Amino acid sequence: MVYGIGNPLIDVVIRVDDNDLSRLGLDKGIMHLVDEERQACILETLAGRERTLRPGGSAPNTLLALAGLGVDAVISGKIGNDDFGRSYNDQVAEYGITSRLVMGDGITGSSVILVTPDGERTMNTHLGMCQRFTRADLDEPLLERADFLYFTGYMWDTQAQKDAILRAMEICSAAGAKIVFDVADPFAVERYRDDFLELIEHRVDVVFANRREAQILYRTADGAAPRDAAALLGRHVGIAVLKAGKDGSYTAHDGTVDHTPGRPLPVVDTTGAGDMFAAGFLAGLATDRSPAECARMAGLLAEEVIAQIGAQFPVHRIRALKSELVG
Repeated sequence: MVYGIGNPLIDVVIRVDDNDLSRLGLDKGIMHLVDEERQACILETLAGRERTLRPGGSAPNTLLALAGLGVDAVISGKIGNDDFGRSYNDQVAEYGITSRLVMGDGITGSSVILVTPDGERTMNTHLGMCQRFTRADLDEPLLERADFLYFTGYMWDTQAQKDAILRAMEICSAAGAKIVFDVADPFAVERYRDDFLELIEHRVDVVFANRREAQILYRTADGAAPRDAAALLGRHVGIAVLKAGKDGSYTAHDGTVDHTPGRPLPVVDTTGAGDMFAAGFLAGLATDRSPAECARMAGLLAEEVIAQIGAQFPVHRIRALKSELVG
């Protein structure tokens, strides 16, 4: 069973162009933490554009896909007692996941995701109730039964969430579960580099990062070979995966680095590519596949999601992919 902790967010997906990003003063391709006022300003500026609303959040995306693939998965996080929160709960139930979402007195977190014609996504996230998730919201007896604990670097943005993750790691490590960490975002790495290095070197068993994130972690030069970056990541963990976009991925394990090539597919929207990569890899781990097979499954799922709008597959689509991925 995979017990995942993350920020459940309603995704508001809007198609824009580079001029829109410039007008809004946004750096392209990253996640911006914004307050409610700034988020409202962005939405007002883009009034009239078509919007798509879907359940999201990085770790929740991964966990919902895992459940759709037939893997026993638990989603843990905090939502608000509002329309967005109730909608989130209803949509999550369709995936057959075990929900440990806690409803608090406040607004559900949301992310305005601006997608440019090249498929890049620029996220503007207001955490809402997510940031009030605490150790008290953990289901500790269920954590003790988990085979894997999964979380992302986004959880370091508030002390309460960080404390909850550290407690969950303590429980799962004592019970013999594997700890899986996705560093998640270049800006998160810049904010919490020392903490993330400590996690990778001493606390986790599996780590995911992309080239830019690895570069910031290890302060390597631009253009460093992805194979070398994967080897750096893999010095202290059982499995380290370097995501290399169109070049596929590099998986370090047992003193070796394997390359899994990407497929040349059209890119519609890169939102959720990393989340689906993690889902595919975790699905492989949960079904006792080799690291190379896990990487193949991860790449296939990530490539499928960038060919559509949005970070999550509809329930019918992820179940159709199940036979191709896990049999």
